Amino acid sequence: MDDPRYYATGRRKNAIAKVWLTPGEGNVTINGKPLGFYVGRRALELHVLQPFEVTDTVGKYDVMARCVGGGKAGQAGAVRHGISRALTEVGSDLRTPLRRLGFLTRDPRVKERKKYGRKRARRAFQFSKR
Repeated sequence: MDDPRYYATGRRKNAIAKVWLTPGEGNVTINGKPLGFYVGRRALELHVLQPFEVTDTVGKYDVMARCVGGGKAGQAGAVRHGISRALTEVGSDLRTPLRRLGFLTRDPRVKERKKYGRKRARRAFQFSKR
């Protein structure tokens, strides 16, 4: 019989991550590349792996993720959200610690739209008195 696969979708900013968990040694690949190579920053690596540390499942699952949209930080957040949601499918007992630390809540913060008559969302053009 095949090993079970757990699937979940994670979102953050404009990034969307489709995440599959399979029992394994803890290998994480995003868009076919290893985690450290893909995100490029140690802080983002730790951010992605937080759900495993919280639930004491470090090294028990391999992660395969497909990310689209956003930047590296947004995609890392989306993968973390996807991993957290997939872990709740693994066991309902893992839901409480993930929920308590806010890993299951989709971060609603997105970039504010640019307004007309302004340089960015809120930044006005430089005022010249003369």
